[in-house]
Amino acid sequence: MVSQIFSETQISHQKSYKKTQFPAVLSPQHPSSLKLSDFTQAIKTEKPFLDSVLHSAGVILFRGFPVKTASDFNEVIESFGFEEFFYIGGASPRTNIVGRVFTANESPLDQSIDFHHELAHVPVFPSKLFFCCDVEPKSGGETPVVLSHVIYEKMKDKYPDFVEHLEKHGLIYTRVLGAHDDPSSPIGRGWKATFLTDDKKIAEERAAERGMRLEWTEDGGVKVIVGPTPAIRFDETRQRKIWFNSILGWQYPNSVMFGDGKRLPAEILDDYRKILEEEAVAIPWQKGDVMLVDNWAALHGRRPTNSPRRVLASLCK
Repeated sequence: MVSQIFSETQISHQKSYKKTQFPAVLSPQHPSSLKLSDFTQAIKTEKPFLDSVLHSAGVILFRGFPVKTASDFNEVIESFGFEEFFYIGGASPRTNIVGRVFTANESPLDQSIDFHHELAHVPVFPSKLFFCCDVEPKSGGETPVVLSHVIYEKMKDKYPDFVEHLEKHGLIYTRVLGAHDDPSSPIGRGWKATFLTDDKKIAEERAAERGMRLEWTEDGGVKVIVGPTPAIRFDETRQRKIWFNSILGWQYPNSVMFGDGKRLPAEILDDYRKILEEEAVAIPWQKGDVMLVDNWAALHGRRPTNSPRRVLASLCK
């Protein structure tokens, strides 16, 4: 399938899997004359082409398009026609900027964020994620991505018994939330923001809809227990098993356990981190970059930086 607007570009940092570049990078064929309206119209008219690229690559980086503001980014999101996914049950502190656009994780930028699938710990999760670079960091601050089926294959080859146990029992996630957000933590969202209410009964109802159990604490916080939740899923559209979980980056030891209550082997998790880093791609952000991530295909994270950085985000069903 050939595009009349988008040009598939190769840049450094990309990896190649079975002759497919990861991530795919699309740039305008005629950048000097391109307006935002041209970009959004091209998305609508060439949606089958973009769907095909996303299906093959799992992640698309749009680079060189005239996306200058959060409102521009919102128009780009709307032009794809994906239904909005409301961020209920997630751990990250975020602020709505305009329309469907939110800040990405607001924790201190010198902290990294471990690889994860968005909301993998709950039964209802988004299928697509958008990111946009609003303030380009001078160094670091990338949003690395890694293909889930590759990680599944690597882990299964190296730790077959561990992966078999994961497939059989899934995972149980436990998190303790305060009433209010803790901006110092990548998973510091308080329960009121997590469930979009200050009513405990409504919070319990919304938690139950997402497979969560709540245990209220005397200090006004709540212990959230989720699972057992599948840690390995089957991607029907691509007909392959994927590593779909958020094992890393939780609050304290044993926040994540096997679904049968057994602990996860620390030495395997340490090696899992190394495998992620070996397979990951981290392309430095440029102002106006838009990244579309298929949540069924790729995990994502955040590299630390000491320079100003603002990346915006939006979730879709």
